[in-house]
Amino acid sequence: MLKIYNSLAREKQEFVPITPGSVRMYVCGMTVYDYCHLGHARVLVVFDIVQRWLRASGLQVTYVRNITDIDDKIIKRAAETGQDIGELTGRFIDFMDQDAAALGVEKPDHEPRATAYVRQMLELIGRLESNGLAYQAADGDVNFSVRKFPGYGKLSGKSIDDLRAGERVEIDAAKEDPLDFVLWKRAREGEPSWPSPWGDGRPGWHIECSAMSSDLLGQHFDIHGGGQDLQFPHHENEIAQSEGAHRCRFVNYWMHNGFVRVADEKMSKSLGNFFTIREILKSYDPEVLRFFILRAHYRSPLNYSDSHLDDARQALTRLYTALKTADAAIAPVDWDEPHAVRFRQAMNDDFNTPEACAVLFDLAGELNRQRSSSLATQLRALASLLGLLTRDPQVFLQASPPRDGESSAEQIEALIADRLAAKKRKDFAAADRIRSELLAAGIVLEDGAAGTTWRRS
Repeated sequence: MLKIYNSLAREKQEFVPITPGSVRMYVCGMTVYDYCHLGHARVLVVFDIVQRWLRASGLQVTYVRNITDIDDKIIKRAAETGQDIGELTGRFIDFMDQDAAALGVEKPDHEPRATAYVRQMLELIGRLESNGLAYQAADGDVNFSVRKFPGYGKLSGKSIDDLRAGERVEIDAAKEDPLDFVLWKRAREGEPSWPSPWGDGRPGWHIECSAMSSDLLGQHFDIHGGGQDLQFPHHENEIAQSEGAHRCRFVNYWMHNGFVRVADEKMSKSLGNFFTIREILKSYDPEVLRFFILRAHYRSPLNYSDSHLDDARQALTRLYTALKTADAAIAPVDWDEPHAVRFRQAMNDDFNTPEACAVLFDLAGELNRQRSSSLATQLRALASLLGLLTRDPQVFLQASPPRDGESSAEQIEALIADRLAAKKRKDFAAADRIRSELLAAGIVLEDGAAGTTWRRS
């Protein structure tokens, strides 16, 4: 049976869907005002794996990942660049889709945009007001009254008096309590606004996800996911809004992936250790980045460095090199085979991808010894459940973007041609010198009946 670490319960729990045979899952997506960074890559890949495994386990999945396309940071960036907000967000949504596709991330079943759900947000705020949990302050904003919701703090595990408002929550004298957070912001000059019973304005950040998730998945659903940084205040506030409005349990299982760290510090723009997906993919194949993310358990910190990515590239190269030794058919997993049994056990243990990857390496070792087509087929089938080893091995082995100082594919092919010409004129010393130069540059030549192929070591 699948077990999931539930952040709300602070323990692994057996996963029991609300509706037998089906799963409804919501994940907080991107705020689209800039390029996606490595932290976004982790969220995308982690919950792509979750939905893949749920489906592979025979469950019908409805996967929702939202897009925040109205927000303080979006408004600020649009003003700085002189762009229309719709133009700005549309451009970065396209960039996000390109990055996700490069990483092998499958599209969610629904990808709602916040601006399309203002009506549902207003209905939710109205329910909260009727239930005595929302009030309009003197400045025109509508706020959630935190101390009137008895369960506030149950996700973060802190008492209400220890909690402080999060970085996206405005604190001002108009609030009844500093912990209260905004549901509806009164219209401000130069900002987009919508009509409402409380005057023109725009939604607060937290109300978006409560409205979109309940509209698409119902008032009570199975899994809610996101980065660890969202646990408080965003997810705490979602619980308060949703349960305060609907008066029923909101979510059964809360999942949070760990932070990305660089040199043992949390990755952030302020520290100057900030990397976009696009910057990383200039030097590394996207599958290497995906594999790097999966080698760490999703709840653990992910420590970024070029050396860790280089290690991931070499490890993935070993898998593809093993796969190259025998023909692999496209076939379903043989779940009775011992490696598959271990793989299933790992994934059912809170999506333990590091252990699942270890199984792949054990299987690759067997494949190197036996050169069996059935083992190659099994390796490809299991790896595909992680979105790995889906390409022709030779394509991957030659496709990784060259690092600084490394030869390009065109340069390598030219040197191979020079080596072939040297061999034809029986200048074997020159041919051996070219082979040695390429090997020193990390290029391995493999001579066969069909000619010479190459791969990056």
